[in-house]
Amino acid sequence: MTMTWEPGGSTGTEPIADTPTGAPTAAVEGRSLGRIAWNRLRKDKLAIVGGIIVILLILIAIFAPLLTSIEGASENGINTNLIDPNLQIPIGGMGGISSQHWLGIDLPEGRDLFSRIAYGARVSLGIAFLSTLLALVIGVVLGMVAGYFGGWIDSVISRTMDVMLAFPVLLFAISLSDVLSGTNAFGLNGNSLHFVLLVFVIGFFSWPYIGRIIRGQVIGLKEREFIDAARSLGAKPSRILFKEILPNLVAPILIYATLLIPTNILFEAALSFLGVGMKDPTPSWGQMIDQAVNNGLFQVDPEFLIVPGVAIFLTVLAFNLLGDGLRDALDPKASR
Repeated sequence: MTMTWEPGGSTGTEPIADTPTGAPTAAVEGRSLGRIAWNRLRKDKLAIVGGIIVILLILIAIFAPLLTSIEGASENGINTNLIDPNLQIPIGGMGGISSQHWLGIDLPEGRDLFSRIAYGARVSLGIAFLSTLLALVIGVVLGMVAGYFGGWIDSVISRTMDVMLAFPVLLFAISLSDVLSGTNAFGLNGNSLHFVLLVFVIGFFSWPYIGRIIRGQVIGLKEREFIDAARSLGAKPSRILFKEILPNLVAPILIYATLLIPTNILFEAALSFLGVGMKDPTPSWGQMIDQAVNNGLFQVDPEFLIVPGVAIFLTVLAFNLLGDGLRDALDPKASR
């Protein structure tokens, strides 16, 4: 039997296309998990606004010397000529705002507020980022070890987390700052020592929060099929933890980091407000609020309190908006 082919006909073995005859069939484009998450994130306008503010704040902190030179000021340049000698207030009103001093000047030295806010962003964001990194390293490692091995290892680490969460961190920070005040420790002194102490205290006592989250995630992941396959192939626990489990924890780690950074910014501001943070003349946002309140500057002009307060408020709000957006974008069960 001879089979003949007719134009437009079909032998019954070719797939039937839904497109009209002669029209090219559109290829199905695969999307990675990162692409899907980005498509979700960019639909969240508040998260995008938060991300833009975060990027701007980081750029201000990085390019603080350039911005202040454009304004014509310096970090701690004293200019008492800008202060009324009789009234002891900035000349010109509104805190001395002018084309050369965008946010005015402080009292009693006449230092430019914008330059102190920009350089203060370096300190406040630097402490927040480094303490968050320290908390993530300790929390992720110990959380993975506790969740994967279980048994007495899990019990020891979990009870350590409970003790750390119950520890009076604020009192410890105040005591430690008083003990080391005016001394040399670890080859550091002055504000360098205070910077390291703030990073250590904030980061070291924050790791149990992320540790508990990671522990719960690992307990669920270690029973998955790909972990059983890795064990059957003879993979060591260290390889399973850092090559198989850790990549699946990127989403919760990233989300928690964006939510922990604003918490650490507030913690640093609180410690500086209590006088155990950075010391003058090195600026930080919490220290500027402390000076405005304790020196009574806010009674002369509320701007001395409003400017650093708004900086902290916008930073915390931006990171929280970005963190909420990342949580929704990286959650595969979220409906968007």
